Amino acid sequence: MCIICFTKALGHVFKTYLMANYNFEFRSWPVDFRWDEAGGKESCPGHRAASQTTAREGLPKSAPHRGPRTTQCSYLRKMKQLPGQLVCYMVAHSLGRWLLYPGSLYLMQKALLPLLVKGQARLLEEFHGKRAKLVARDGNEIDTMFVDRRKSSGMEEEKRGKQLVICCEGNVGFYEVGCLSTPLEAGYSALGWNHPGYAGSTGLPFPQNDANAVDVVIQYAICRLGFQVQDIILYGWSLGGYTATWAAKTYPELGALVLDATFDDLLPLALKVMPKSWNKLVVQTVRQHFNLNVAEQLCSYPGPVLLIRRTEDEVTTTHIRATDQLADIRSNRGNELLLQLLKHRYPEVISGEGEAAIRHWLRASNPRQEEAVCRRFKVDDDWCVSKLQGYKSRLGGEDSFPWRVGKDVTSRRRQQLALFLARKHMKNVEATHWSLLLPNEFQMPWKL
Repeated sequence: MCIICFTKALGHVFKTYLMANYNFEFRSWPVDFRWDEAGGKESCPGHRAASQTTAREGLPKSAPHRGPRTTQCSYLRKMKQLPGQLVCYMVAHSLGRWLLYPGSLYLMQKALLPLLVKGQARLLEEFHGKRAKLVARDGNEIDTMFVDRRKSSGMEEEKRGKQLVICCEGNVGFYEVGCLSTPLEAGYSALGWNHPGYAGSTGLPFPQNDANAVDVVIQYAICRLGFQVQDIILYGWSLGGYTATWAAKTYPELGALVLDATFDDLLPLALKVMPKSWNKLVVQTVRQHFNLNVAEQLCSYPGPVLLIRRTEDEVTTTHIRATDQLADIRSNRGNELLLQLLKHRYPEVISGEGEAAIRHWLRASNPRQEEAVCRRFKVDDDWCVSKLQGYKSRLGGEDSFPWRVGKDVTSRRRQQLALFLARKHMKNVEATHWSLLLPNEFQMPWKL
C-alpha cells in the first residue's frame, strides 16, 4: 500500500472514531432551535388554530351537578378501576414500550452503532448534510439531519430540490439508515429526525413525545430552514404514519402526505401478536397509552394523500394464507386506512357497491390483477376526472371535504368512480415491510 492510500485510510478510520464519540456526546452540543423560538407553534404559518384542534380535547369539561349518592357510586367505580389502570401503566412503561419501540433499547442501539455511524458519515460527507439539535415542547432534545437540494442543477432537479420531505421513521428506524435515503436519492431536499430515546435524541418514545418532536421539526423547517408550508411533504413509514398524520392534521396547509406500509389503528396488530388471554389488558393498554389512531388523524388532513401498500408486508397484515404461509394482502391494515379516507372524503361514492368494488380491487396483489379488475368494471378515467372537476368548479373556492359527488350517478358509474379514486390514492409495491422504498417508487400524491 502506498503512503498516500495508507494516509487516506488512516484518516477515514480516525474520522469514523471521532464521529462515533461525537454521537455519544451529542447532548453536549449547543441547541440549534427551540420550539418556542417562533413564539410557539400557533404563530407558525399553516398551523391550525388551537381552538380548532384542541378545544374539545385539552380543555376540562364542566361536570354536571351530581347528588351525594351518584358521587359515591362514581368514587367506588373509580376505586375498582384503579388496579387495572395501574397494571396497564406498568405494562405500557415496560413490555409495551419495548415491543412498540424496540429501537429505543440500549442493546439494539449498541448493535446498530456501526451502521448508524457509517450512515451518518455518508449523509455528512456525500450529501453535505447538516446535523442539528432541536428542543421540543416537553424538553426532549431531538437529533435531526437536513440535506439541502434547493441549488441542484437542472430544471427537474431544482424543482424537486425546492420541496422538503420530512421523514418520519418506523419503530426500528433511524434517519442514519432509514427511509430518509429514499426521497434524498430521488432528488428532494430531506429532513430526518430520530424518535425520543433513539440515537442522539433524549427522552422516551411515547405517542405524545413523538408528536412534540415532529412539531418542533416542522417549526424548524419553516422558521429556520426557510421552506414554505406548501412546499413541505410528510413521508411516514410504518409506525411513522402516526407522527406524519398528526403533523398533517395540525398543519393542514402542508403540501402533501405519503404513508408507506402504514396501518389504520394499532389495536388489531397488537392483538395479533399477543396471547389471546391478554386481549382485555392489550385493549386497555393500547387505548390508554398507545392510541395510534392513524386513520382518524388522516381524515382531518385536507391535502393530497398517497398510500403505499407493500404486497408482501408481513407486519401490517393480520392473517396469513393457509396455502403458502405468506401474508394475506386482504388483511393488510392499509386497506382499512384507504377505505376510511375515501369514505370521509367521498361518502356518496364509497357506499354499498362502491365499497364492494374497492374491496375487490384490494385483493389484487400485482399490476396485472389490478388492470383486470378495472377492465371488468370498465373504468373510464376521462369521465371520472371530468365528473370530479365539474363538482369542484361548482364549489368555487370552498373545496373542503367531504364531497357529495356521485349522488346523482348510476351504481355502475359509482363503482367506476370508487375504483378511480382508490387507484389514485393507493399504490402497490412488491416489497416486504422492512425493505427501503426504491427512489423511483417514491412519488408525489395525485392532485385533481
